[in-house]
Amino acid sequence: MTAANSAQEPWPVRTVNVKIADWIHRLGQIWVEGQITQLSRRPGTRTAFITLRDPAADMSLTVTCPPEVIDRSPVPLTDGTRVIMCGRPSFYTGRGTISLRVTEIRAIGIGELLARIERLRQLLHAEGLFDPRLKRPLPFLPRGIGLISGRASAASHDVVSIVQSRWAAALIVVRDAPVQGPSAVPRILGELKMLDDDPDVDVIIIARGGGSVEDLLPFSDEQLLRAVAACTTPVISAIGHEPDNPLLDHVADVRAATPTDAAKRVVPDVAAELAGIATMRRRSAGALRNWVQRERHVVDGLRARPVLADPLRLIDSHAGAVERHRADLRRDVARLVERETHRHEHLAARLATLGPAQTLARGYAIVQNLDDGARVAHDTADLPDGARVRIRVADGAVTAQVTGQEETS
Repeated sequence: MTAANSAQEPWPVRTVNVKIADWIHRLGQIWVEGQITQLSRRPGTRTAFITLRDPAADMSLTVTCPPEVIDRSPVPLTDGTRVIMCGRPSFYTGRGTISLRVTEIRAIGIGELLARIERLRQLLHAEGLFDPRLKRPLPFLPRGIGLISGRASAASHDVVSIVQSRWAAALIVVRDAPVQGPSAVPRILGELKMLDDDPDVDVIIIARGGGSVEDLLPFSDEQLLRAVAACTTPVISAIGHEPDNPLLDHVADVRAATPTDAAKRVVPDVAAELAGIATMRRRSAGALRNWVQRERHVVDGLRARPVLADPLRLIDSHAGAVERHRADLRRDVARLVERETHRHEHLAARLATLGPAQTLARGYAIVQNLDDGARVAHDTADLPDGARVRIRVADGAVTAQVTGQEETS
């Protein structure tokens, strides 16, 4: 039994290493997949050392094996080879290091790689990362163009030369990164984040020349694909040639057949644009001249019409009728005035003949009882004795008092 561990009774290093080795040895035999990044095989030694790296993360594992295991491999083992290894984890208590002691190495075939890529494609498609509605449009003239490609590669040279020939003022931010091998994905991810965070970069191109399926594996890596889908800057995939079709082509906002095609898509051709502007100016000028000519013909046609050629003709043709109607109106009005004047004189004569003044002139008088409110008396009963009366004759009126009544025979 091991003594209890405490500050007063610490374990020695040998005890700690033995306990760690015991726990690691319990793991047993395991199968591991990875990518070879370093292989050290010295002549005359009984152990070969391999560094196996995870292609999707910055993690590695030390592998040891007898040299004959490497010799039995179905394919030559070199840096970048994807393999599956069967071994047992071992902890070396003397150095305090852990390694995987393998007894079998299998290379991953093209069929298996394609099957894995297909499964990943179906997964990402089900998640909607290939949805065309998520694709961001490219700017017509970007302020800055980010380019991720291999150092001094043909793809980088093609993109830069084509962009500068089409639009010399374009700003290109070139980021060099490995485009194959175990270090490609982490480096590309880092450069992609830097370009996506740069406010002066409006579009990002990931470019690489053609290659085998194994060479293009980094561009079907799930971690890289999800990073591209999460970018806020439009991304153009320009991987390989037309037949090459890594999964990055489906996730990127635009797929270019070649790096040269990507350069043509990202900036317009200044010569073609100037020629287009000149053509449109000529067409616009021609259209304007044709429109002016057409409108001039319309105006000339309107001016040639009688109503515009002699605007007063219609008025002049009716001037005689108007004068005749005016003369008729004046004659009718004069006739009406004359008729009404005669009628007025006739009525005035009748009124003078039948009026009270003419009656008074013939010797009649009008008697009014002043005590009865100046009421006109019609008989003697209206004029009692002593009543004050007013007698109106033709040339005036007198006031009298009734002193008696006489009966007429």
